[in-house]
Amino acid sequence: MGAPGRECGDQDAHWSKTQEAMVGVVVVVRARVVGTRRKVRKSSRDSTPSLSQSIAINSVRCARASASEIPHQSRIAPNPTAPVATAAAAAAAAPVAVMPKDEKLGVILLNLGGPEKPEDVEGFLYNLFNDPDIIRLPEPLRPLQSFLAQQISSGRAPKSRAAYNAIGGGSPLLRITTEQSAALRDTLRARGYANASTYVAMRYWHPFTDEALEQVRKDVVTRLVVLPLYPQYSISTSGSSLRAMDMIMRRDRAAWSPLKIDHTVVPQWYERPGYLRAMAKGIRAEVAKAGPGSKKVMFSAHGVPESYIAAGDPYQRQMKDCCEKIMAEVGPEVEWTLCYQSRVGPVTWLKPYTDEVIQELGAEGLENLIVVPVSFVSEHIETLEEIDIEYRELALESGVKNFLRVPALDSDPDFIADLASAVVEATERPSLRVSEALALTQGTDEEDPEVNWKFGFTRGAEALNGRLAMLAIGAFGVLKFANIGQLSEAMKLVPFLK
Repeated sequence: MGAPGRECGDQDAHWSKTQEAMVGVVVVVRARVVGTRRKVRKSSRDSTPSLSQSIAINSVRCARASASEIPHQSRIAPNPTAPVATAAAAAAAAPVAVMPKDEKLGVILLNLGGPEKPEDVEGFLYNLFNDPDIIRLPEPLRPLQSFLAQQISSGRAPKSRAAYNAIGGGSPLLRITTEQSAALRDTLRARGYANASTYVAMRYWHPFTDEALEQVRKDVVTRLVVLPLYPQYSISTSGSSLRAMDMIMRRDRAAWSPLKIDHTVVPQWYERPGYLRAMAKGIRAEVAKAGPGSKKVMFSAHGVPESYIAAGDPYQRQMKDCCEKIMAEVGPEVEWTLCYQSRVGPVTWLKPYTDEVIQELGAEGLENLIVVPVSFVSEHIETLEEIDIEYRELALESGVKNFLRVPALDSDPDFIADLASAVVEATERPSLRVSEALALTQGTDEEDPEVNWKFGFTRGAEALNGRLAMLAIGAFGVLKFANIGQLSEAMKLVPFLK
């Protein structure tokens, strides 16, 4: 057996020798994080935790090590990430206590969610449109979020219900994510993490984030890895799920203290070699099925409005980088292109648009089109209905002879193995809290208090409710005057509708 107390004592000595020099760095890092209020960082790719956070978390780990007699092999390991700036380099170089394999490890998988049966559709849509990261209302109109969500969801439900009926009546997303969760748990346990557990947290339908986090607490997890099932980071996917988690953790800070549950986030992972190899494997398999004649691989990513990118969302840059890396694995013999699907309404979305590219390729006489759903790791409405039905029909009508589609990764063994490696590696780096991840990628202030609006039969509340009612009437009039028509048409300005 080793001497964990001595290892932590050595770490304390290391910090004491350099403490004076680090104080200035801590101040700079914290000032930069807090100073980004309401401003989106231009890049989340090089996001690193603050130095003060790294010190605090490692102190917690050392305290645990002394109390639990960690085996000799659980030593302080350096952070493998490369430094990119002075403050970031100092944080990245902070020593980290390797997690003992008998510690209670939890992994929470974040995903979108989807209605499992036709009667769930309207409720799912309401939750979607009630998300301020999806419908981004101006500040004065934000009290109308719930009202608009109700109007939009009721107007949109019949069309969405028909789309889900076309793929069997409901989304398979929960079933597939649950299978991925079980496969990841089994892989971690096979690697020696005998107490590993996995959890599924959906953003817009059951099981919701609060349900998953409550189960994490009941299971007395001491080390939690938060893993969004979105390879690339976007404000409206990973960002929205992390924000929902952050709000829950803020409501009970004591329960989510690192002294009880030390958690860390993997904000994006599209560059991981196992993921890239798994995607390349699927593409090569479909290319091999193609007939004679010209071939082209078309990556179809979910679009977002260009305004998101202008606000600093790294999604477009990460998506381009991801596709280039995948095709480097596939090889240079196959031509490829990247386009964006699921746009709606009059606003400008990321271009080129998938439907327009399909028509252009058909007009050029392309014979084999291999479509790759690149923002998705699970089959759902946008792969099974939008791509497999709508885009297939459009391609054949446009003159494409052979339409092939690369399946989503789902529980591909290579993919699951790589996710397991991502989890293990996350435990070996300084922890990146949910609030820190949001601050570094979206410019939120982790010191901001949560504001809870309270409605009731008080004089002040009645006055506020009356003003909100007048705002609702005014908003309805503005929408009618603007020739938008029914309030449900407001969804034309919203991403991720299906």
